[in-house]
Amino acid sequence: MPRALALDIGGSKLAAAVVELPGPVVTHARSVPTPAAQGGAAVLAAASDLARQVLASAVGEGVAVEVLGVSSAGTVHPVEGRITHATDTLPGWAGTPLRDHLQHELGLPVTVLNDVHAHGVGEAVHGVGRGHRRVLAVAVGTGVGGGLVVDGEPVVGARGVAGHVGHLPVPEAVGMPCTCGREGHLEGFASGSGLRAVFRTRTGQDLTARQIAGLASADDPGGLHDAARALLAEAGRATGRAVGALLNVLDPDVVVVGGGLARAPRPWPSSLAEGIRLEAMDPVAATPVLVSGAGAEAALWGAAHVALRRATPPHAAPADSLAPPDAYDPTVPPVRAEEDPR
Repeated sequence: MPRALALDIGGSKLAAAVVELPGPVVTHARSVPTPAAQGGAAVLAAASDLARQVLASAVGEGVAVEVLGVSSAGTVHPVEGRITHATDTLPGWAGTPLRDHLQHELGLPVTVLNDVHAHGVGEAVHGVGRGHRRVLAVAVGTGVGGGLVVDGEPVVGARGVAGHVGHLPVPEAVGMPCTCGREGHLEGFASGSGLRAVFRTRTGQDLTARQIAGLASADDPGGLHDAARALLAEAGRATGRAVGALLNVLDPDVVVVGGGLARAPRPWPSSLAEGIRLEAMDPVAATPVLVSGAGAEAALWGAAHVALRRATPPHAAPADSLAPPDAYDPTVPPVRAEEDPR
């Protein structure tokens, strides 16, 4: 059976394992905290060391590994596998030549995906989306992200940016600052960090999204309980609006909702459905919406799946609609019409 070394680089944890497909069967798993505060170079060194340890452990037991699949926070250049943009969760991560560095360090062919894209592939191919050609994955946790997976490949876009579900505008977030520097986006209101900020503004109480969900589910009506339920209802509806809009544009077979808030208590689930009904056109309004069951390992599954797939003809080169060989490079100035060399 084909095996890949898989590496997941997140803001708080680094994880690596050997993934055997089909299955998936995960072995030799290890994880360490991400040294994010020490900067991008320290994160790269720690990730390389962890991958090297897992690879050595596997080889020592006679387990052959063919490729390395990487799931990383940040925007990933679709051809070069370098990090073009990253948030303050990983200071100094932008600009990291992730693919080239890991290929040099480990001697394996390397494929790098954005972490949400990798998670979406894992869920689509090996999770609750299995058996469907077009799966829209939406992750609602500390932030909000997503990705469209078609025939086992993530649609990453010309710049690697496709899937930023959290940066769709929704009326519930009007006037609220977003992590991208704009206002009125879903993530600024309905993510875990957004819920915390809104609840603090409304009640003066600084509670995490988990604590807010706990208040909403408690059998103690009045006061903070009512405020928590009202906020979860608004957040669910806002998320549903974004999903409904995406159904109109993408028309997937199914939607898979994951992340910590995907299992939030009432009224979040019913409000999610309400938001979808408010925005989705009739032909797509009944698209099944499934709750993720894969957990954190889905990113490892997805990274391994794509790395093995692209290493095997005819998938060695990404399809034009996913990551063309001449994909947009934000460091190269555009050629104006009058400067066209042809």
